[in-house]
Amino acid sequence: MEKVLIIVNAEVNEQGQVTAASPVISRMVQALKQGISNCSAETIVETTSVGALWSKIHKSNGYQPPTIYCPLTIQLPEYFNFPAKTIYQACRDVPARRRWVERNLGIKTSVGDSWLGHLWLPVIVNNRDIIYGEIIGEGEMPNSYEQPIEFPKKHRQSLHRLASDLLDHLSAPPSVYLVQFSLYSGEIVFDRLWPFPAAPALASLRTRHLDLFSCHWLCLSNQPILDKLIPNNTMPIL
Repeated sequence: MEKVLIIVNAEVNEQGQVTAASPVISRMVQALKQGISNCSAETIVETTSVGALWSKIHKSNGYQPPTIYCPLTIQLPEYFNFPAKTIYQACRDVPARRRWVERNLGIKTSVGDSWLGHLWLPVIVNNRDIIYGEIIGEGEMPNSYEQPIEFPKKHRQSLHRLASDLLDHLSAPPSVYLVQFSLYSGEIVFDRLWPFPAAPALASLRTRHLDLFSCHWLCLSNQPILDKLIPNNTMPIL
């Protein structure tokens, strides 16, 4: 039996619930738990905060089942070693990723906090497939997102090539990634790369497109995407 440890940059109570002060993170955790339950019903799932991570991973009460770590934050301590540590560190170094994209792909990038990306391309990477999801955009309300949004077809190939080249450069392991970018004056402007289904992925729970949180679990647990996953129906998380 597998054990999953979801790690968040928020307070978590003794019952493993994210506090009410972090509603978006709470919905992300619920969505991931739902995805795990749908695909691997017998898996043990726990949630911890970054602050409590040290005691959580060193606590031992006899036999401990193998653990799959599912951080939903890039703000992780240096001492924490897990299989995806390298890609999380790379994504946290936003300036380095922007420099690489500019120098090697000739694509404009955000500068500091200017031109911050308001669009996200989901990229599902597992051992068999690379699947590009429908683009997500910001909604009218704060912390709200919409999928799919209208996007010029002529730019899709360039956007997919950007994602493919960047993930190949980083030797990206199986996961759901979000390429954050903008479209200004008909040009793609790269912002950053997220190595997990960040908050914009919540939009996938309200559409009949792929549920990105279930996809994330299937990637981390080395299960095939296309053979097991069907388009999402409306979920009672939002």
